[in-house]
Amino acid sequence: MELPTSDRMRKEVVEGYSTDKMLKAAARMRDERGLSDFPIIDADAHHYESESNREIAEFIDDEVLYHQAMSNPGLLSTGRGTLQPMGGRITRYPLRPLEQTPADDDHRDIHLTHRFMDAMGTDYGVLYPTGLLSVGLTSPSMEATLCRAYSRWMMENIATDSSRVKVLLQLPFGNPEEAYKLALEYGDDPRVCGFHVGSVRYNKVHDNAYMKIYSLIEETGKPLSFHSGFNPNDPFMSAGEPFIVMHALGFTLFNVLHLCNWICNGLNERFPKLKVVWTESGLAWVPWIAQRLDSDYRMRSSECPLLKKLPSEYIQDMFYTTQPMEVPNDLSLLESTFKVIKAETQLLWGSDYPHWDMELPSVIYDLPFLDEKTKRNILGENARKVFNIDVSDRYPDYSPLV
Repeated sequence: MELPTSDRMRKEVVEGYSTDKMLKAAARMRDERGLSDFPIIDADAHHYESESNREIAEFIDDEVLYHQAMSNPGLLSTGRGTLQPMGGRITRYPLRPLEQTPADDDHRDIHLTHRFMDAMGTDYGVLYPTGLLSVGLTSPSMEATLCRAYSRWMMENIATDSSRVKVLLQLPFGNPEEAYKLALEYGDDPRVCGFHVGSVRYNKVHDNAYMKIYSLIEETGKPLSFHSGFNPNDPFMSAGEPFIVMHALGFTLFNVLHLCNWICNGLNERFPKLKVVWTESGLAWVPWIAQRLDSDYRMRSSECPLLKKLPSEYIQDMFYTTQPMEVPNDLSLLESTFKVIKAETQLLWGSDYPHWDMELPSVIYDLPFLDEKTKRNILGENARKVFNIDVSDRYPDYSPLV
């Protein structure tokens, strides 16, 4: 007798599509390379907050929006990435909701995150949302309401003092006053390792309305991450076909724009101790924009009166996550990119799991032009310092290579 579709899908998850089975090659590579001798920190791990939409809706303090969200849970997801499952070929997307987790005090998202971290050999993961990253395309009031609800849900369900899952709180950047309030409320909370902004937006990062936010976060010593993405409805982006065009350009261009505005308007000089991380926009664009900005600055430096050095030098003061790391046939190109970024101290490995273009720690560890110290720095030490992660529970005698 043939099983009903739902039962058959559940059986497939248990027998073939669970996280353990999906990442069995990752576990093998981890063991073959001996990647358990030092901390590995995933600076860009994800969860599908859409699976908890009804839970998050309970934290919405706008009565009208609360009722809308309860009747239409999809309201809390922007729909970004609807093209990414590749027509069902990426089975993590449709089958993940069927994966079983223990019924205990830990939230399902903690169990699922620990499961893929264990398979990859990751000790700690910095968790980002998925659909909510594009909330900057909604109204400022909607963005503030959803980010506040999501943050409250995260603090109640995911954040713990000793968890391997590290919490970044998303700021409603389109509403500077509400973003400041959120950073003020949680800035000193030891469970929060930093704040992030969804880069998919058209706000100017150098607007004076944001200065007190940057100052506040700088005082906490925590980082501010700009997590990139794409907007398929952007008039420029909508001309890109097939999806690969939109993905290749879209995930890069938002962070390119914001970084250029950040540097050329002197924010590195105004907030020299603020740790800024550019997340999930790859790396190949950094040498391009470094050369482009330096060239223009030499001709028009009067437009950037706050700068005291070349734009490329400010680029080396900030941090970058690896994924999706462009690995060319000619590795000398990637080696040059690492040099421009000053990868030994400024580059953080990020998996982007469970998304379709995720990367394993081996993508860094197998690069022939890196020495052991640089590999360990990129895979964990740099992120440990940026996010101030205490690794003593898993590595009580840990000290970085010198």
